[in-house]
Amino acid sequence: MSKKGFIFDLDGVIVDTAKYHFLAWQKLAKSIGVDFTEVQNEQLKGVSRVKSLEKILEWGNKTLSEDQFNSLMAKKNEDYLSYIAKMDHNEILPDVPKILNYLIAQNQPISLGSASKNARQILKKVDLMDKFDAIVDGNDVSKAKPNPEVFLIAAQHLNMKPEDCIVFEDSVAGVQAANTANMISIGIGEQKVLHEADYIFSDFTEIENSFIEKLINR
Repeated sequence: MSKKGFIFDLDGVIVDTAKYHFLAWQKLAKSIGVDFTEVQNEQLKGVSRVKSLEKILEWGNKTLSEDQFNSLMAKKNEDYLSYIAKMDHNEILPDVPKILNYLIAQNQPISLGSASKNARQILKKVDLMDKFDAIVDGNDVSKAKPNPEVFLIAAQHLNMKPEDCIVFEDSVAGVQAANTANMISIGIGEQKVLHEADYIFSDFTEIENSFIEKLINR
């Protein structure tokens, strides 16, 4: 059987940690008297911590000293980490283990390709660490998606050529990064948002083993 490299994003693909970012940002915004909604939170997805805080200040028409700014950013991360610390395997999104186990049974190499600096900690918490042959996260990359760096490094770790890799992503920037890397992009989410992906599924429950088998043999 031929081999392909399978690369998974983390947030929104394997687990949904977006809700914890939202709670932490909301708490921060409240502490400085800014209203912060889930609609606004959508605009922070895939955006750096610095840029996110700048946006919140802009929405609330607030200015902060550099010291205040930095201490708020640190506080936000602490709050986020305190939510992560309580995670367990129940946080894994539906049918992700089914797909991972099928790939392992087919002897296909698997990597994580995530911008999260907390990726390893999260995988340990949800008990999926041993499913991955390689982990590439925010500590290993200097360029954010849509730059393909994270996926190209993952391909190297798996000893696979980029064109033999398949990426699962839930963000537009991630899909664009996979496409730029010359990999097959599979969007997990909404058709109208992820229309640039080669294939789109609303979640892993829609993905059959036969589809994965086709990808392996193409």
